Amino acid sequence: MSEMPPPALPSLPPHQDVPRRAIRELPDELISQIAAGEVVERPASVVRELVDNALDAGATQINVKLMAGGVRAIVVEDDGGGIPPEELPLALKRHATSKIRSLEELESVATMGFRGEALAAISSVAEMAIATRCEGTPHAHRLEARSGELKIAARSRGTSVEVRELFFNTPARRKFLKTDATELAHCLESVRRHALARPDVGFAVWHEGKLVEQWRAGSAEQRLLDVLGEDFFGSSRTVYAEAGPLRIYGRAGLPEAARSRSDMQYVYVNGRYVRDKLIAHGIRSAYEDQLHGSRQPSYVLFIDIAPDRVDVNVHPTKIEVRFRDGREIHQQVRYAVQDALALSRAQAGETPGDALSSPQAAAAFAAAVPGERPAPGQPPAWFQSSAPEQPRAEPPRLYGGTPSWRSNTQSSLGLGEVQALYAPDRAIPAAPAASPASPAAMPAPSPLPAGDWPLGRAVAQIQGVYVLAENAQGLVIVDMHAAHERVVYERLKAALGEARIETQPLLIPVTFAATPTEIATAEAQAETLHTLGLDISPLSSQVLALRSRPALLADGDVVELARGVLAELAQFDASHAIERAQHEILATMACHGAVRANRQLTLDEMNALLRDMERTERADQCNHGRPTWRQLTLRELDALFLRGR
Repeated sequence: MSEMPPPALPSLPPHQDVPRRAIRELPDELISQIAAGEVVERPASVVRELVDNALDAGATQINVKLMAGGVRAIVVEDDGGGIPPEELPLALKRHATSKIRSLEELESVATMGFRGEALAAISSVAEMAIATRCEGTPHAHRLEARSGELKIAARSRGTSVEVRELFFNTPARRKFLKTDATELAHCLESVRRHALARPDVGFAVWHEGKLVEQWRAGSAEQRLLDVLGEDFFGSSRTVYAEAGPLRIYGRAGLPEAARSRSDMQYVYVNGRYVRDKLIAHGIRSAYEDQLHGSRQPSYVLFIDIAPDRVDVNVHPTKIEVRFRDGREIHQQVRYAVQDALALSRAQAGETPGDALSSPQAAAAFAAAVPGERPAPGQPPAWFQSSAPEQPRAEPPRLYGGTPSWRSNTQSSLGLGEVQALYAPDRAIPAAPAASPASPAAMPAPSPLPAGDWPLGRAVAQIQGVYVLAENAQGLVIVDMHAAHERVVYERLKAALGEARIETQPLLIPVTFAATPTEIATAEAQAETLHTLGLDISPLSSQVLALRSRPALLADGDVVELARGVLAELAQFDASHAIERAQHEILATMACHGAVRANRQLTLDEMNALLRDMERTERADQCNHGRPTWRQLTLRELDALFLRGR
């Protein structure tokens, strides 16, 4: 059978001379419509811009009224300072604003808006009217944007902006809008972002005459509960870090509360909601060995930084920013979240899903002054730790012979001793086999007192896989392999962190083709590369030569390692690529060194594992993000057996 010939390519049309068109100035209306394409994407964009203006006007209550998801009508009412009637026509002109006067003010802008484009852009693609009244004026004034007619109106102090029939004069753009329900959801999310940052302002959203969301002005803690719910609050940790002009605070969700979508991730820079890849990467890297699969963490993070160290004038919608020292921001954000997640629930004294109702959490959230930024060196009251650390007595050592786990997380081991941490001769000794029919098959209760140990006292082992323990709340179930894997992994990381990265010179340098960015990074970051154990230098304008590598990563792909490190150096934290590669190797070592399933443990060995879990950071998940233990409370056990108390 003969092969089919490939299809013929379509013939290109013959070249035609395009008549030259003269260069002319665009009409003002067309200029505004082009600008509107950058500022106004959908009804939610209008809501965001108008709420920004209301907040800048000093409003304490903002009402948003929508029709058809905001497509037919958007009305934003506030009780702010209002606009003097003589300035109303000027407010609709492009690049007319009261918020900046000079380049110096632009570089230190502290208001939500400053471009002076929003009202002009919106009025070019929709019917718009503004009604406003200042304090002390006898009445309000109303301006019709399209006709320019200014007349007397009735309303109290503040401003109302009405936007009707969005994109009525650009029907092609209106076709790209989604259903009313979808557009309404986007509008609600836009208001929600403002509400999280401004607990001192009340917000209400109406749709088709019905109240759909309302957040009353009050404490920041209550606003967080109202907007994100008790589930987030009860399964999140305090984040706080301060370094010079930079302050990071907020709450980060525990890994076990991660979601399948990234719909609960909020980052604010100087009170402004932003989407920044640099910050998102830093947060995600803090969860690296604690999230399973593609699960997404939840967080609310506020970053306060000197205005002259961040440029907010890089995007028409002001949703993106540029930092003067992006690497420092990335590193500080990553370490701040890492520190917040370091303590396990057992170390923090938390019970899964019970952090909000605990007395410690209630006492920690003192009433904060709404909207007030915390003083330097002092975390906000509503972000204080929900479970203050309480010292516990050191439990007795229960190991026989050489301990298989180290009780001190900050180990002083060198790299040469890393292998010994998971060598077979340090594994837990096997318990003597007992006949199933003999009384010895049912172990006697351990004399170990439970005390106030969060993971309690071991009582049994199931199928050589799970350890059962009793604590004050009820029953604790531990996956012994996953738990021991995390314990060993953290010991290995501590040992590696205290040792200098040893370098292994290559007998024959490895060369590889490089991009101009990689060449420039290798030259500019030569000293940083050397501290990471890498000697990379240009061999020509298009080739790099690798002459040494970290000794611990001798079996890895050196070219991929070099490319990964150069990419990290060009954008993110300098040491993150090397550290991640090292941790992947340590995770494999810990997995092979951890106690295996179907291994029979004595009660003393089970209790030793529980005590080590209580002293180990991040012990709630194994290296792959799977949970290591679960709590069943007495109430849950009673519900299983339909037992009332």
